[in-house]
Amino acid sequence: MVIFSVYVVNKAGGLIYQYDNYVPRAEAEKTFSYPLDLVLKHHDEKVVVSFGQRDGIKVGHAVLSINGVDVIGKNTADGKDILEYLKDSANYPVSIRFGRARLSSNEKLMLASMFHSLFAIGCQLSPEVGSSGIEMLETDVFKLHCFQTLTGIKFIVMADPRQSGIDALLRKIYEIYSDFALKNPFYSLEMPIRCELFDQNLKSALEVAEKAGNFGVGS
Repeated sequence: MVIFSVYVVNKAGGLIYQYDNYVPRAEAEKTFSYPLDLVLKHHDEKVVVSFGQRDGIKVGHAVLSINGVDVIGKNTADGKDILEYLKDSANYPVSIRFGRARLSSNEKLMLASMFHSLFAIGCQLSPEVGSSGIEMLETDVFKLHCFQTLTGIKFIVMADPRQSGIDALLRKIYEIYSDFALKNPFYSLEMPIRCELFDQNLKSALEVAEKAGNFGVGS
C-alpha cells in the first residue's frame, strides 16, 4: 500500500507543513521530427499539451525535459521559451519527456486554503449541530483523510484507497506534532513547522503504516 502525502493546515486555513511521501510519475518520452504533431500552450507557468494524444502522452501533460535536460517552467534550461524553441526546425529531431508536473508551493498553499473552506462548508451544511466536518474524500485512485484537533489544526493524509490504519496514523501524526513541534521552544503556534525531529518521526510513522497498515499498542 502507498501513502502519497501529508498536509498540516492551521486553524486559519494556512498550510504549515507538507510532505510528499510518494509521487507516482506517469511519464512518456518520445523523439519528434519537424513539425511537432502535438499542440502545446502556456498554462500556469508551464507548457502543456492542449491537443493530440499519442503513445502515452495525454492532454494536460506538461513538458518536463527536452533532449534529456529538465525544463524550468515554460523555459528551456538555457532560458529560451519552449514554444519558440519548438517552432524552429533547426532544433529537430528533438526528444521531449511529458508527464504530470508536480504542484508548485503556491498551488499547494492555494489547495490547502480551498480544502479549509470546503471543510467549513461541510460543517455548515450539516443537518445536526456539532458536525465533525469532512473526514474523508474518495476518488478512484486515492483517498483523502482528515483529522481536526480541538484547537482547529487539520492533519490531512492522502493514501491509496486500499491503505488501512489511516485513522491511527492521523492520531500518531498529531502525537508527533505535540511532541516535536509544540514542545519545541523555538516553534511559534500557527507558523510553518521546520523541525528535523518532526520530519524524522513523521517519515518513520509513514513507513510503519505502509508496511503494517496499522499501529500497535504503545507504538
